[in-house]
Amino acid sequence: MNSLRRRSPDSAPVEPMEKGTGKNQNTRICFLASLSVFFWMLLFYFHFVVLGGSTVNESVNIQAAPVYSEVKPTLGTNDLQMDSKSIVSTTTPVARYHQTDNQNTESTPTGVTVDLQMDNQNTQATPTYMDDHQMDNKNTEAAPTSVTGDQQMGNQSTGSTPTNVASAQQSEAPAKTDHINEVEKYPFMRALRTVENKSDPCGGKYIYVHDLPSRFNEDMLKECRSLSRWTNMCKFTTNAGLGPPLENAEGVFGDTSWYATNQFAVDVIFNNRMKQYECLTNDSSIAAAIFVPFYAGFDIARYLWGFNISRRDAASLDLVDWLMKRPEWGIMGGKDHFLVAGRITWDFRRLSEEESDWGNKLLFLPAAKNMSMLVVESSPWNANDFGIPYPTYFHPAKDADVFVWQERMRRLKREFLFSFAGAPRPDNPKSIRGQIIDQCRSSKVGKLLECDFGESKCHSPSSIMQMFQRSLFCLQPQGDSYTRRSAFDSMLAGCIPVFFHPGSAYTQYTWHLPKDYTRYSVFIPEDDIRKRNVSIEETLGRIPPEQVKKMREEVINLIPSMIYADPRSKLRIFRDAFDVSVQAVIDKVTNLRKDIIEGHIDDNFIEENSWKYALLEEGQREVGAHEWDPFFSKPKDGNGDSVDASAEAAKNSWHNERRHQSSGR
Repeated sequence: MNSLRRRSPDSAPVEPMEKGTGKNQNTRICFLASLSVFFWMLLFYFHFVVLGGSTVNESVNIQAAPVYSEVKPTLGTNDLQMDSKSIVSTTTPVARYHQTDNQNTESTPTGVTVDLQMDNQNTQATPTYMDDHQMDNKNTEAAPTSVTGDQQMGNQSTGSTPTNVASAQQSEAPAKTDHINEVEKYPFMRALRTVENKSDPCGGKYIYVHDLPSRFNEDMLKECRSLSRWTNMCKFTTNAGLGPPLENAEGVFGDTSWYATNQFAVDVIFNNRMKQYECLTNDSSIAAAIFVPFYAGFDIARYLWGFNISRRDAASLDLVDWLMKRPEWGIMGGKDHFLVAGRITWDFRRLSEEESDWGNKLLFLPAAKNMSMLVVESSPWNANDFGIPYPTYFHPAKDADVFVWQERMRRLKREFLFSFAGAPRPDNPKSIRGQIIDQCRSSKVGKLLECDFGESKCHSPSSIMQMFQRSLFCLQPQGDSYTRRSAFDSMLAGCIPVFFHPGSAYTQYTWHLPKDYTRYSVFIPEDDIRKRNVSIEETLGRIPPEQVKKMREEVINLIPSMIYADPRSKLRIFRDAFDVSVQAVIDKVTNLRKDIIEGHIDDNFIEENSWKYALLEEGQREVGAHEWDPFFSKPKDGNGDSVDASAEAAKNSWHNERRHQSSGR
């Protein structure tokens, strides 16, 4: 302190003290000390009060920061990003705290640019005039008041931006608001966005399964004897719906994975496969599609004969009523729902309220028209059903079973040019089965396995499969309706199918079979047999051996997508018919959701041309004239096909079920 006091250069030197002057000296010293204290008080007052008043106020405000932990939202909002090594700061005249997971950030207000020293554990940042944000060690969102700006700083220094200065960067708040509005407008947006998570193998593939009351499924299995008028379905519902194992006494099958599967058992097989699906979810908001485990095929099978229409419709009406009360239904009005029925579509398309009319009206119910129903035969004129394969006898539990079977089919020696397993349809004047049977009988390179009442090899799975394995081509005319199980049994045996109507496969199984049907099959129009008496033997004999080999290889490669794997296991390499079907439903729902968002409305869609839309290539939307139009036209003169004729065919199929329980119609 004495160093601050300098003597005047004009002052006289201090004289030595004399005796007798002690009292005067003490008084002088006290005076000088008082003067010094007064001087220093004046100096401190001038320095701290006059010059440094604002600094004192700042110090007070920093200590009082917690007082501002509850303040009203700011006039301006902006999202600022911060990780564990950087903090975004904006200066404002108000102090407050931000809470973070791994650090405590103390806010310091200032009216000028301030550099702050900080480390990863304790960071001083500029406060904001808004509610608290939660921040983790990777991302921190903060918002400034009265300003719009983003500021970046590392863990050594924090650069603040003066207040009332607008940043050049656009605020992210509108984007977040748009996101919220988008979700509110389209409740399925969360489901669509799951595909963006590349680390989630189930992104875009989740399936939500309704927990239906047991009366819609399991109770039917408990009453399995009532599922068919002529067949005891109890044994066919064993082994998760696969039926009893087949013996391999004749060496026709493999040693394992072969079962006496009923052709109408897809309901329970599909449902049990769904239980093993790897992307099931309990959160319907992220589901790509919603599965309804209703045994629709088993339900109608109980009441087709001898029951009134009220009884036939009861479960379907009950199901629709139950579904429409669920919150999941309201998301898309059921357009993201799907169910499975192991029967042909005509069993669910009763045309009138006449007691004599066939089937129930499930697929004509307004709510059901929004859902997708997977059936073993779909309608070419309706948009709410889709064809899936009939079940075969082969249900592999592991990929090796498929590899072994495929290789075995490649090595077989096939002694017959073509073969046919089936019975004539004398009551149907349009059927060409009689002519096909005649050609088989008269050919030296053809093989016939007749299926009629009484004991017949046609009822034996081993006899059927053995004949198919020995044939290059297998004839597949229409059954009682467009399709027949035999087509899939023959392809399973590596036999190239010969179809006579496009509705038997080409317009039916577009999910499972190539659209280019020439790769795996031969098409001979029915009229070529009916009116022109074209020789099947000559037609097939003209196909070059090399082309036959390629076609057979294509058929063998298609085997995995046509069979249903054992529901109690899971294939790792191959996708079976179940996998293909589920993915197709997901794609359908996803595309529909995208169309809704983008505002795509196909005003030109004609439901009667549904079979044509199924044949369109990716990106195509318009349909026109097609070479198969004569096969699906409904003229007034009675020629061509009609819904009434198909419904009658469905009724006739039950007349013949007794003779075709195993052979497949």
